[in-house]
Amino acid sequence: MNQIAVFSGSAHPELANEICAELGVPLNPTQIKRFSNDCLEVQLQANCREQDVFLVQTLSAPVQDHLTELLLMLDAARGASAARITAVIPHYAYARSDKKDAPRISIGGRLVADLLKTAGADRVLTMTLHSPQVHGFFSVPVDHLHALHELARHFRRYDLSNTVVVSPDLGNAKTAAAFARSLGRPVAAGAKERISDTQVRISAIIGDVRGRDVIVLDDEVASGGSILELLKHLRGSGARTVRIACTHGIFADGAVARLAAEADVAEIVCTNTLPNALLQPHQKLTVLSVAPALAEAMRRINNGDSVSALFGEGGQAQRVAAE
Repeated sequence: MNQIAVFSGSAHPELANEICAELGVPLNPTQIKRFSNDCLEVQLQANCREQDVFLVQTLSAPVQDHLTELLLMLDAARGASAARITAVIPHYAYARSDKKDAPRISIGGRLVADLLKTAGADRVLTMTLHSPQVHGFFSVPVDHLHALHELARHFRRYDLSNTVVVSPDLGNAKTAAAFARSLGRPVAAGAKERISDTQVRISAIIGDVRGRDVIVLDDEVASGGSILELLKHLRGSGARTVRIACTHGIFADGAVARLAAEADVAEIVCTNTLPNALLQPHQKLTVLSVAPALAEAMRRINNGDSVSALFGEGGQAQRVAAE
């Protein structure tokens, strides 16, 4: 590898340490101060000059504090004459703010993308964006990973002969179909309408789930409201056991315990893009590590190799570049 320097914000240092262990490089120290007026100050406590700098910071709660930390880290690295700066954002929380669906509202996904570039990001490495159009918000190259391989590897341990993959909504059906193909299983989807941030309505299940074991695949689980609503329809359609799989386990307000309390939920599987799941341990919860995938992508970025070559099917890792 070429000269590389990895730093982490305070959002998820455990993941940053795992990534550095995979790369065989040290995690450099970062000092974060909060002054009496509530302002933050960041100091990168290792040399950045002419280095390939990677700043690891997932956007977990409190999202605004962690976003500000990342912006300050980017500014510090740029001021320290870094050769190139990559913002490694395993969970890009503002991806859900991707369209104007009401008068006079902000589109946070685009604004935060602009802020990252203005602060000093030369490129972004992220995982499982909530919607594809968020790619177009960035004016710097974006390497977009997914966790379907990690999730599929986990579920292949089970007997899947009577299993169907279910997407909670039609918007995620394409990803669910790719996941189902990797497992050699059929796919179904819910017809979902979002009422509010925590309330949804599912009118029907499109596809056959009667007498089947179900793997529900979603990009993220926040409050769990969509999953709970889907469970009602799966039961009504005659489904048997349910396993819940997602990349980003937000699990707000004790969502793990709430979902695990459902008798037909056999397992909840997520990755460690966020630290939230680790704070809600449960016998039904399994947390998979994406540190090897992120580390390999960082290694390829550093060496100038293809990142999309990490994924076999349809270029699921996409690079969006302003060239």
